[in-house]
Amino acid sequence: VQLQASGGGLAQTGGSLMLSCAASGRTFRSLGMGWFRQAPGKEREFVAAISGSGDTTPYAASVKGRFAISRDNAKDTVYLQMSSLKPEDTAVYFCAAKLGWVSTDPGVYDSWGQGTQVTVSS
Repeated sequence: VQLQASGGGLAQTGGSLMLSCAASGRTFRSLGMGWFRQAPGKEREFVAAISGSGDTTPYAASVKGRFAISRDNAKDTVYLQMSSLKPEDTAVYFCAAKLGWVSTDPGVYDSWGQGTQVTVSS
């Protein structure tokens, strides 16, 4: 699976950004999709995930209520709507894909996008 993430950029505290991740190479509906992020000097961490049907959407506690993950299986694309952004959300955001059920463990995802930078100014 090839993944192409886009939509990062600079936002102010309290602002919003939407990330997109377009997939190709496999039936999109069969893929569990996840968003992860990595800040400088820190390990990659789980942000949100969504099942193939879209009915299961786990979130990290740090983003729950502020971020929303969704997918459009007709467009082979997954989205991450980020609102009420905080400086601690600053990181490179990665989308990832795996066959079957979603997971919060980055180690079980076998396809990764190139990452998109999100910077939140205070």
